[in-house]
Amino acid sequence: MSIASIALPRILRIGGGASKQLGEVLETLGLSRPLIVTDPWLLNSGRVDELAGGLASAGIAARVFADTVPDPTIASINVGVAFLQEGDHDCVVGFGGGSPLDSAKAIALLGHHGGAMADYKAPHVQDTPGLPVIAIPTTAGTGSEATRFTIITDDATDEKMLCPGLAYLPVAALVDYELTFTKPRRLTADTGIDSLTHAIEAYVSRRANPFSDGMAMLAMRAIAPNLRRVCADPMDAAAREAMMLGATQAGIAFSNSSVALVHGMSRPIGAHFHVPHGLSNAMLLPAVTAWSAPAALPRYADCARAMGVADDAEGDQAAVARLIDELAALNRELEVPGPAAWGIDAARWDALIPTMCAQAAASGSPANNPRIPDADEMAMLYAKIWAG
Repeated sequence: MSIASIALPRILRIGGGASKQLGEVLETLGLSRPLIVTDPWLLNSGRVDELAGGLASAGIAARVFADTVPDPTIASINVGVAFLQEGDHDCVVGFGGGSPLDSAKAIALLGHHGGAMADYKAPHVQDTPGLPVIAIPTTAGTGSEATRFTIITDDATDEKMLCPGLAYLPVAALVDYELTFTKPRRLTADTGIDSLTHAIEAYVSRRANPFSDGMAMLAMRAIAPNLRRVCADPMDAAAREAMMLGATQAGIAFSNSSVALVHGMSRPIGAHFHVPHGLSNAMLLPAVTAWSAPAALPRYADCARAMGVADDAEGDQAAVARLIDELAALNRELEVPGPAAWGIDAARWDALIPTMCAQAAASGSPANNPRIPDADEMAMLYAKIWAG
């Protein structure tokens, strides 16, 4: 029997208002000089002032770096590292969606160990920690608050570098669904499909194990009935809470299993065309699932049942057909644009397919898929999602 290697944040605080416990958590961890890494929107919204004010009332002074960018780049990380090194910090607090959280992880690592971000990309695995990271997600999507990965784009090559290892696993995560009420519908939809993709891929991955299976199932049961609800009514507190919990459970699932072909093919789309990560996953999920399912019918059928779109009485083939129909219906109803509708130029898309296939394969994620594609098969899938 193979042994699963499971890693989790040391502290998880989950529920409405959890973010207000940051000062208490820092004290528990013996930390007192945080750098808050966030984005301009959260800074201008007043949310960062609330967070820093809560720390100040606990006697903790924080500096704020708010110049993260969507799909963080080597250049943006280097600016953050320089800012970190101007202060005397003993930890980094990531506050925001996937981009600030990924930025916080990278800044905490490079600020401590030095070197270039490209030194840390897969297949290198960085287990020796940098500065401790405390993660406070503001979107129900990436699960980055509970994962041992960060994704940084190489500005020179437009490659989204997957950087794995225990160094990127936050020591604490404060999962507060009340932070998500103000998120716009498009972001809510895309991050929700992203977290659903995490759960499905963790479950069908060749690296799945009984622990990750359990978390993936819990995530699908939380996300599937609530994704449409939360998009229809952003103030639906019960649906927001379920989506936030599901996103964290899905993050735990794939961090302790893996993602697979959807993510492998998604990252180059984001890097070359600046499509948000959740949206590029959504573009790919129905077609890649349909292509992959014959290699793992029972596994995909379990996903359909967990999501409530098939029942136990149905055979695997019928359940998987319902799953594929449901993923396509989600994209239609949540108005997920294809590459053309997003505004991508057809000639540039076609020209970059060989590069995207090579970058997807290099990430290692396609090798975890139940059905492992060659370059021609990935090229066919890229052409298929263009055609819609």
